[in-house]
Amino acid sequence: MAGFFHIVAFRPLSARRGFSHHGLVTLLEDRVRPTRSRHLAWAAAAVALVAIVGAAGFRATPGVLIDPLQQEFGWSRGTISLAVSVNLVLYGLTSPFAAALMERFGMRRVVSGALLLVAAGSGLTVFMSASWQLVLCWGLLVGLGTGSMALAFVATFTSRWFVRHRGLVTGVLTAGGAAGQLVFLPLLAALVQSYDWRVAALTVAGSALLVVPLVLWLLRDSPADIGITAYGADPDEPVAAPPVQTGAARRALGALRDAARTRTFWLLAGGFAICGATTNGLVGTHFIPAAHDHGMPTTTAAGLLALVGIFDIVGTILSGWLTDRFDPRWLLGIYYALRGLSLMILPGLFAADPHPSMLVFILFYGLDWVATVPPTIALCRRHFGESGPIVFGWVFAAHQFGAAGIALVAGLVRDSSGSYSAAFYGAGLLSLAATAMSLAIVRPGVVRRWRLTPARS
Repeated sequence: MAGFFHIVAFRPLSARRGFSHHGLVTLLEDRVRPTRSRHLAWAAAAVALVAIVGAAGFRATPGVLIDPLQQEFGWSRGTISLAVSVNLVLYGLTSPFAAALMERFGMRRVVSGALLLVAAGSGLTVFMSASWQLVLCWGLLVGLGTGSMALAFVATFTSRWFVRHRGLVTGVLTAGGAAGQLVFLPLLAALVQSYDWRVAALTVAGSALLVVPLVLWLLRDSPADIGITAYGADPDEPVAAPPVQTGAARRALGALRDAARTRTFWLLAGGFAICGATTNGLVGTHFIPAAHDHGMPTTTAAGLLALVGIFDIVGTILSGWLTDRFDPRWLLGIYYALRGLSLMILPGLFAADPHPSMLVFILFYGLDWVATVPPTIALCRRHFGESGPIVFGWVFAAHQFGAAGIALVAGLVRDSSGSYSAAFYGAGLLSLAATAMSLAIVRPGVVRRWRLTPARS
């Protein structure tokens, strides 16, 4: 670049060769703008990653505070779990409306408001004295806040800021969810053990407040706000879509109405509901007690689950890279098929000690944990265009309902049979069904034609 400017400054091209001063300026702008676009797009992605990592850390708080709250207030686990359940439901249902709000008011305002809700929900818990206040703080405020920074935010951000490497960036931001729990859980647990649960709650609130100025300062709603195009976009194409004038709720419900008329939406939503059932709902909730049923210490089982989170980071980023290069339908089909086979093998691997076969399962299953997210977002974007992020929000809501449903069913199976085996086998079969659903999605613009045998005369 320095050599280029040296040529421009000391050896100007003559007008006889068809170059003018205006042409030189245009040439300079054409060379500088892509570099600036590339650098600022990655900077914006870094800010989005910080917000997502923080949101994941905030969602990890209930798991650390359940026992201290039970000891101090005498609330039952069912009462505390009610607040967590409200949080999970709102985490899913808020997502499509948050995507519509980002479309109308911008990502910066919505993410900043979400962080303030999380800070309020976590900070106000130090003053609570009744269980309904826990539901209000953890369930309502934190649920709405974290739901507004869920995967629909990832879909919205990548749709606006990236054309090239969109799948890879989706994978990195999605992996931030797992990284957030890994970063916050040990810290919060240490604070609870060394000081008090209130210190941990205030730490979460303070962390949320610290991220707000960073988002307001550095995060922009679209590249057009700073005069550049999305990374990898054609500079001659329009840089921004016209603003949406309808209300956010109407926009979200309208996107659901239109998407629900298509077969693709139900295939994606059904597959992602099974995804939630076979990850957060079953393994995330019941792996530790299932391992404990076979004599494995709780701390050891928790350590294995933490390893799943570590391998999940690698698997999700790899999945994003693959999504940029291969058909997302086939990736989803492969992921669900491998997950189903691994879940049907898992009941035979439980033992008092984590033997090598179990460690292989942890490695394999961790790589596949949320690898489904990048191809699912890509398919929503491909089939539903500008409404893709909002439609993905509804698909993600199905994910949360699937997780909540199987969490309850697996517990009932354990109570009635004394074992989780049937739940794991059933989840494996569901994953194989999700494979068929993924492969049944048709490419946009492709019409399946059935060949009819002509009638014989």
